[in-house]
Amino acid sequence: MHIAIVGVGLVGRVLALNLLNRGHTLTLFDKDNAYGEAAAGMAAAGMLALFAELETAESVIFEKGKRSIALWQGLLAQVGIEDAYQQTGSIITAHPQDYSELDHFIDTLKFKVKEAEEIELLDSARIKALEPDLEHHKKAFYIPHEGQVDAQRFMKASADYLLNHPDVTWHQERQIDDVNALTKEFDWVYDTRGLGAQEYIEGLRGVRGEVFWLEAPEVKITRPTRMLHPRYKIYIVPRPDDRYIIGATEIESEDMSPMSLRSSLELLSAVYSMHSGFAEARIIKCVTNCRPALNDNLPQITYHDKLTRINGLYRHGYLLAPAVVEEALS
Repeated sequence: MHIAIVGVGLVGRVLALNLLNRGHTLTLFDKDNAYGEAAAGMAAAGMLALFAELETAESVIFEKGKRSIALWQGLLAQVGIEDAYQQTGSIITAHPQDYSELDHFIDTLKFKVKEAEEIELLDSARIKALEPDLEHHKKAFYIPHEGQVDAQRFMKASADYLLNHPDVTWHQERQIDDVNALTKEFDWVYDTRGLGAQEYIEGLRGVRGEVFWLEAPEVKITRPTRMLHPRYKIYIVPRPDDRYIIGATEIESEDMSPMSLRSSLELLSAVYSMHSGFAEARIIKCVTNCRPALNDNLPQITYHDKLTRINGLYRHGYLLAPAVVEEALS
C-alpha cells in the first residue's frame, strides 16, 4: 500500500518504522522539519515509568507500558541506536517530612498491580549501594523494570533512517489542513498530529511540560530518579556527558511560552535539595512543550474511511507509543 502519515512526531515515527517493516511505501507530511525541533517527543525525557505513573493512571497504561518496553529495543535497533535504551530500574525518594506521602504512593501502586510487590524499600546502606550520590537520603524505594529511551537520539536517528529510506518521501515544513482529502490520493492515511488535530477530536487538550537540561559534573546519578514534592513529582533523568534532564510531571495549560520565573525557581531549588552537586550545574537549555491529552487521559485510536487517527498519549508518549501503534495496526 501507499500510505500517508500526517504528523511525524514520536507516534508518526514509530508508526512509519512499523509500516516499513510490513513492506508499505510511505509519504510523510509535517509542519516541522525532519528533526522535530518543535515536537513534544523532542522535549521529552523518554522515561519508561511503568509504576511511577500508575498512581494516577488507569491499569491499561501499565499493561500497554509493559508491551512497549518489550518493543522498544527492536525499534532502536532498526534505526541503529541499540545503546539508547536503559532498563536498570528507577529510584523514588522524598524529604523526611514527606515520607508518609511516599509510603502512601507505594501502597497505592501495590494495591493496583501485583507486580508492584517487587518494589524494594531501601535504607541508607542499600541506597548507597545502588546510587552512592543519593546516600544522604535515609529512605527511598527501588522500582525494578523501569528505565528510559534517549528521546533526542531516537528523534534524530529515526529522522536519518526515514530520510534515507528508498520507500519514504518526506515533505518537511508542509502543513496539511484537510487530512481527509488525502484519502483520495493514498490507499490509507494516518493522522498523528497531536494537538494539530484538535478540530477533529472532541476534548483534545494540551498539557504543558517544562524541562531543564543541566550539565552537572559533580553529580553521578545513573538511573531515573524521582522525588515526591508537595506540589509535583520531580524527575532527574541522566544522559551521557554529565547531563541531566530535570522536570516535573505536568501543568494543565496549552501555553507554549518560555518557563516562568516561579517555575524555574521552584524546579531548580527542588533539584538542588535533592543533590547539592547541582549547585554548580550549568543550564544548557530550558524547553517547554504541550502533550496531547483527552478527558480520560487515555490514548485514542479511531478509524474512518481509509483514515486512522492516533492521539491522546498525554505524558506517556515513550511509554505507550509502540504498544498503541501495534494496536492501531492489528
